[in-house]
Amino acid sequence: MPPPVSAHVYLVPGFFGFANLGELTYFGHVRDTLAATLGPGTTVHAVRTPPTASLPRRAAHLARTIAQTARGGGPVDLVGHSSGGLDARLLLSPGVVLPGRVDVEAIARRVRTVVTVATPHHGTPVASFFASVQGQRLLQLLSLSTIYVLRFGSLPLAALLRLGAAFARGDRHLGVNSALLDQLFDQLLANFGAGRRRAVGRLLEEVHADPALVQQLTVEGMAVFDALARLRPGVRAGSVVTLGQPPGVRSTLAAGLDPSAHATHALYGVLHRLAGRATEDPPALDRAQTAALRRAYGSVPTAEANDGVVPTRSQVWGTVVHAAAADHLDVIGHFADATHVPPHFDWLASGSEFDRTRFEAVWRNVARFLTAT
Repeated sequence: MPPPVSAHVYLVPGFFGFANLGELTYFGHVRDTLAATLGPGTTVHAVRTPPTASLPRRAAHLARTIAQTARGGGPVDLVGHSSGGLDARLLLSPGVVLPGRVDVEAIARRVRTVVTVATPHHGTPVASFFASVQGQRLLQLLSLSTIYVLRFGSLPLAALLRLGAAFARGDRHLGVNSALLDQLFDQLLANFGAGRRRAVGRLLEEVHADPALVQQLTVEGMAVFDALARLRPGVRAGSVVTLGQPPGVRSTLAAGLDPSAHATHALYGVLHRLAGRATEDPPALDRAQTAALRRAYGSVPTAEANDGVVPTRSQVWGTVVHAAAADHLDVIGHFADATHVPPHFDWLASGSEFDRTRFEAVWRNVARFLTAT
């Protein structure tokens, strides 16, 4: 008998995805969990995309990756975190023209399901801030600190002190002190070996050369995208929605006595305030979406509610596969759990109290959605 045709699941990283840095895995926990849940008949691929390139460039890269790796003619499912969900949507838009020579239509015909995870379908106010000079420096620091925590487990004490000071003594509107951010960035980069510094430098050079994605993720930019992007007929669409804990006494207490958690909690507070700057009414929900959010959260989230990066209402698209009380990175495995093998590291302490049990519940529901007929 011929071997069974394998299905292929592609995990598409979001904005500034650091999947391109060797052993540092963006989707490591997700990939392991999905592979174990879906079984040997499915191959789970983690895609590497240009970190801040335009959506057409990123979608074209996704198409090339599928063309090169989806052997055997089996069905294809796409799971995109954050802006990775938009890459998938653009690839599947009927009649789309992408850069390069890949037969996009042939690839799109094989896709049966797409799930977006904490994706800014209607934009995020955070993108408008990241487009500023100060925002670009903060974005670089966020990315570098994420890489550092995933490599070493926590930030060094001296860096934590500078991080806390950067927000405690900073701008009264955003709570950011640019001079201290620069010092912290230089300190963290210096703690890497020469090879790692070169790899991070190449990543940042790539970001500097093509930052188009930042502007496209604004509320205004996504209004144009959403008006033009259409779901391909026959493709099942779903979304994982996240709602973060608003910064306050409860989230501060959840940080416990860990100085690293308190420092990154201050950073989370800044991002949460930025993401909550809603300028327009949130998009309308259908009856099933409304019911799913009410079951998960007790009520429909307001326009200001967010996960620290993306407004919660901006994330709803198609069937609500799962609605989690989590921050933007919790759901892809970046939460604190040093006892798990391999360990989970949390670089952004939001006070969500997200754990391995909740993480597995999210990805069981995603697996069920991918395999439903």
